[in-house]
Amino acid sequence: MSNHLYDESIALHKKLAGKLSVTPKIEVTDKNILSLVYTPGVAGVCNAIAENPVLAYDLTIKGNTVAVLSDGSAVLGLGNIGPEAALPVMEGKALLFKQFAGIDAFPICVNTQNTFEIINLVRNIAPVFGGINLEDIAAPRCFEIEQALQDIGIPVFHDDQHGTAIVLLAAMINASSLAGKSLQDLKVVVCGAGAAGTAISELLLCVGYDPSMCQPVREILVCDSRGILARDRPDIQNSPFKMKLAAMTNRSGVTGTLADAVRGADVFIGVSKGGLLTGEMVKTMAEKPIVLAMANPIPEIEPSLAYASGAFIVGTGRSDTPNQVNNLLAFPGVFRGALDARASRITNHMKICAAFALARSVTEPRVDAILPSPLDPRIVGIVAQAVAQAIHSKNK
Repeated sequence: MSNHLYDESIALHKKLAGKLSVTPKIEVTDKNILSLVYTPGVAGVCNAIAENPVLAYDLTIKGNTVAVLSDGSAVLGLGNIGPEAALPVMEGKALLFKQFAGIDAFPICVNTQNTFEIINLVRNIAPVFGGINLEDIAAPRCFEIEQALQDIGIPVFHDDQHGTAIVLLAAMINASSLAGKSLQDLKVVVCGAGAAGTAISELLLCVGYDPSMCQPVREILVCDSRGILARDRPDIQNSPFKMKLAAMTNRSGVTGTLADAVRGADVFIGVSKGGLLTGEMVKTMAEKPIVLAMANPIPEIEPSLAYASGAFIVGTGRSDTPNQVNNLLAFPGVFRGALDARASRITNHMKICAAFALARSVTEPRVDAILPSPLDPRIVGIVAQAVAQAIHSKNK
């Protein structure tokens, strides 16, 4: 890929000195306003919240503010590049929250990759925020952190897992329909056994999801850098998360490489790194193969090569190609709906409702348009409404 886009992006960031600033909602023009927004008037607000902490949602930024938190350990496809280098991505995420969903989001990049330190940090900053968006945290730490924080009273959502899985399912619903195939009959290969690969596999297999809405796909094979995950693979026996993933997939105990896995597959899902899928592999897939190569910034296979090798539908995670399978289509609406409903967590039911709503938002799917544009102004409202309705239906 040309470095021109990188150079242009660096120049833009240097010109702006970052993408965010703090903008007051009121201008302090006289002593009366000063006394209301600060001392002595603000003491009344403090006392009110002290007596009833829930009022923080109405009297402070809490009700519309999300922390975008990362330890810099799994940034895009760049790897463990540290908190300072992760900051531009977190700033960008915060910008998108604001522009697309009207949510005030703040980037927090922490200088630790210790699971317990991050868990404690989030618990301690939670009073400020209405939700926590975990971002670019490597597996298995991301699983441990998210699971440990489900009791803090506000949604904690690892977007690399669940946002990606929501959009992926929406893409699969429309792509499989265009290919004349049922979701339940698909053989799917997931390339990448980390955060996104795990969440995608769980969603497609309906693990913990509403069975009336989600019918599991027929077969999933998950591949990591050493090949197909299988229960008896010696090198994963000491990895609880890979063993769990192996136990829920690969029911036939298949072994081999990525090339072996994709042979006869209906769908390839890439959440790993660039260049892993070859044209020859695509040629061995089933009729009308669907290739969703989502590694960023370089996909597992370039779309032109995938199409030349017989792919029926191709999607990537990039915004400069058709069929962008990117969590931008999910996270603003998911958090908008959760914040508006003052949800305490993001549930499986909310995720599945969001995915189906996102798929239905495309009124006439085409091979080059299985998902709406991330810039479509309708999408946040559609996803937010689905999330809010999911909360309402569960509370009846």
